[in-house]
Amino acid sequence: MADELTPETPEEEQPKKTHKQRKNGLYSGVSDELAENMRTGWADTELHGLEPIAQAAHTAARRAALSERFPGERLVVPAGRLKTRSNDTEYPFRASTEYAYLTGDQTENGVLVLEPAGPAGHTATIYLLPRSDRENGEFWLSGQGELWVGRRHSLTEAEQLLGIPAKDVRELAEALTEAEGPVRNVRGHDSVIESALTDKVTKERDEELRVYLSEARAVKDEFEIGELQKAVDSTVRGFEDVVKVLDKAEATSERYIEGTFFLRARVEGNDVGYGSICAAGSHACTLHWVRNDGDVRSGDLLLLDAGVETHSLYTADVTRTLPISGTYTDIQRKIYDAVYESQEAGIAAVKPGAKFRDFHDASQHVLAEKLVEWGLLEGPVERVLELGLQRRWTLHGTGHMLGMDVHDCAAARTEAYVEGTLEPGMCLTVEPGLYFQADDLTVPEEYRGIGVRIEDDILVTEDGNRNLSAGLPRTSTDVEAWMARLKG
Repeated sequence: MADELTPETPEEEQPKKTHKQRKNGLYSGVSDELAENMRTGWADTELHGLEPIAQAAHTAARRAALSERFPGERLVVPAGRLKTRSNDTEYPFRASTEYAYLTGDQTENGVLVLEPAGPAGHTATIYLLPRSDRENGEFWLSGQGELWVGRRHSLTEAEQLLGIPAKDVRELAEALTEAEGPVRNVRGHDSVIESALTDKVTKERDEELRVYLSEARAVKDEFEIGELQKAVDSTVRGFEDVVKVLDKAEATSERYIEGTFFLRARVEGNDVGYGSICAAGSHACTLHWVRNDGDVRSGDLLLLDAGVETHSLYTADVTRTLPISGTYTDIQRKIYDAVYESQEAGIAAVKPGAKFRDFHDASQHVLAEKLVEWGLLEGPVERVLELGLQRRWTLHGTGHMLGMDVHDCAAARTEAYVEGTLEPGMCLTVEPGLYFQADDLTVPEEYRGIGVRIEDDILVTEDGNRNLSAGLPRTSTDVEAWMARLKG
């Protein structure tokens, strides 16, 4: 990995610098001749006639709805800043969900500002870093300059792509310190912006803005539904990739599975939407097993919970529990089929007008019935559910909203989310599971170390629901046949 420019000769042997260059830290260790040479001789690379991004009309509608909700108030929504991973390297940047949802932009340091414009609502401006400055040397001397990390769009190009007037973000903080009138800011992403607004905002008012933007994402528009389907389709191909290399994973570890799926995510999307859970054997009983460093053994199950994130930051979230050998044992099939039956009941409960909790209750009822039937719990089933006794082995909720965040709409009010009503355009997961820990002495030995989860991404439609991830088989028989075809 290249290091940033450092002097090749000791300080006392370096060419003399002008007073201006000595003041400008960027030119430290650079001769006058080299600095002048780097300023000139570059072609004009401005891009012209750019088409707006695919979601531009949708982001404009989202900003209009936001404007209507908070009339007469200045609204500030930052993208966030780079975070150091170690020393002089940064984590890959991921713009804040709120910012990307309202602009379609994903660049660091960006800030969307909606300025009150009287009865007409708001005037939107996006503040961005402009092209790297070739006059002061930033484009080749700064670690974030164009020759180090790639070209940024000019402000004019950004306006064409996003459909929003663009200004230099380096001027924004000072302007905000002088701003008057009510202001709301999405916190937690940009410390510079928060510092500029310290005496102008309150935690309660800012939280109202964050809650609104979380709830606004609950019902997906046409573009979002298309992106979610795209994410799921890539995820299906990623699962197929994994099945084809299970023999190699057996020779290595769960990391081979993780890397295989990650390749599909990076080739067809932006990234994985969350840390992939590649849990073989008893690791499947750990709900968020992301260490992925365990053995992959024939005869065990593989619980693969993974999702591709599209370039527009919409993610899938799918789980299948696969027999590594290609065939379930009798006890594995018994547990798997129970979870499948539970999921079927949950999916059937997803429809417009239903309560959000209905699919969870339907799934849990089936699992409680099975646990009583198997003699692991004393009935009746209603007693088990009332006391929550099934949760020793079911552990988690049966699903969540899905979108730009894998657990989308998380800041929404309880009455608008978990106690709310399903509407067409909502997308959620249905993912019941049974997990029998390896050290659980309350169950027969043959159950111990088996964890099964089946998860699909379900879109609420006008007349029911659509399983976006139906491209992956779900019944135990279909899973075995699918794996046999892929292994050839």
